[in-house]
Amino acid sequence: MTIRRRTLLHATGAVALAAAAPARAAEKIRITLWHAMAATPGDEINKLMAAFNASQDQVEVTGLFKGVYKDLMTSVAAAWRAGQAPHIAQVFEVGTQTMLSSGPVIKPVWQLAQNTGVKLDPNAYIPAVRGYYSLPDGKLMSMPFNSSTCIVWYNKDAFEKAGLDPEQFPATWPEVVTLARTLRDKGATQYPVISASVVWAHFEQFSAIHNLPYATEANGFKGLDAVLKIDSPAHVKNLQRLLDMGKEGIFHYTGRDGSGDGAFLSGQSGMTFSSSALRGDLVRGAKFRWAPAFLPYDPEVIHQPIKSAIGGASFWVLTAPNRSTAEYLGVAEFMRFLAQPPQDFEWSRVTGYVPVTHAGYDLAKQQGWFTQNPGTELPVTQLTRGQVTDNSRGFHLGRMPEIRTIIEEECEKALGGQQAAKQALDSAVERGNKVLRDFQKSVHA
Repeated sequence: MTIRRRTLLHATGAVALAAAAPARAAEKIRITLWHAMAATPGDEINKLMAAFNASQDQVEVTGLFKGVYKDLMTSVAAAWRAGQAPHIAQVFEVGTQTMLSSGPVIKPVWQLAQNTGVKLDPNAYIPAVRGYYSLPDGKLMSMPFNSSTCIVWYNKDAFEKAGLDPEQFPATWPEVVTLARTLRDKGATQYPVISASVVWAHFEQFSAIHNLPYATEANGFKGLDAVLKIDSPAHVKNLQRLLDMGKEGIFHYTGRDGSGDGAFLSGQSGMTFSSSALRGDLVRGAKFRWAPAFLPYDPEVIHQPIKSAIGGASFWVLTAPNRSTAEYLGVAEFMRFLAQPPQDFEWSRVTGYVPVTHAGYDLAKQQGWFTQNPGTELPVTQLTRGQVTDNSRGFHLGRMPEIRTIIEEECEKALGGQQAAKQALDSAVERGNKVLRDFQKSVHA
């Protein structure tokens, strides 16, 4: 990645910096970023920070890995209460509503741009990404960074071993079930089907592409009084399908939070429902031929699937006592740097996350990236196909990580034969709605 060295602070910024700390003009502005990126994405985020630091001599960004997303959010809350919050925190997409409702904890990106004079244009981002991290009036609240979606990755060698066409993946769920049986019957792989996250793939994304409400109030975008709708007949049927596949030995539950990725990366599984960003690790370490595919759809629910919802995370600007104008200016410049086409494309190229800006996507096409690397445009296509509806835009539900855990717990009981699919989802809705009402009360308190 080639980055032109330049003077960081434009005229407005230089005046602000001088006013903020004239006695310390020779010292660099120190910015701390907490992130949840390991493996290939972790290496790449370190490279981006190093590239920014090398591109100018007034700001230095330092990154700190804080574990998985849920752990990072817990650490952020504790650090802010102690007055020691980092400047930037990477928060996963399902933590968006919690951050939006956190009041003085955050400095919205639109406000950061207004206060510093650094242009951070929301229209630079593709609609599927921009809409998730903006208010209804279009004001950008956090900075999009690593955006992905859930897709299918499949093992082409296992397909070939089973006598299947490795260049073709079925479009519908009935076809996927038939294919999984073939993989089992031919002994082509240990686990025909796994899933990195049952809740993300088979509830959140299933709802989006089938245009089904995950919750009322446009999945929370239109109000805090949303209630869960994942006990619908279509959702129950989808869970029952997984239960039946489990009994047949063609679906293997590997656990929560991406724990299934290892089984696919090691070649133990014929296919997995996982993040498009798994591509980086596949390129780096897979010893088999692999390919991406669109999420399958149920033709009894929808005739033509629509867009999936984004996953991944965004960067939130945090406040702290005595945080200076110069520090906020440094944060804004770093965010502007990340949004530039070379950085957006390079991040996408290496990690498998989608380009989040129009210009980054255009640069990828100009470089021939999608043509030279078949399948890399598939996640973008899945994110942009069909119309954006209240059911496919995404999810703004308070304490959604906790709701995810509840659904996982109930599904695990069902997969273990302890309860039926309908009972599992009725219980998940009851427990999840209590969390939503508690969150609603806390916001209005």
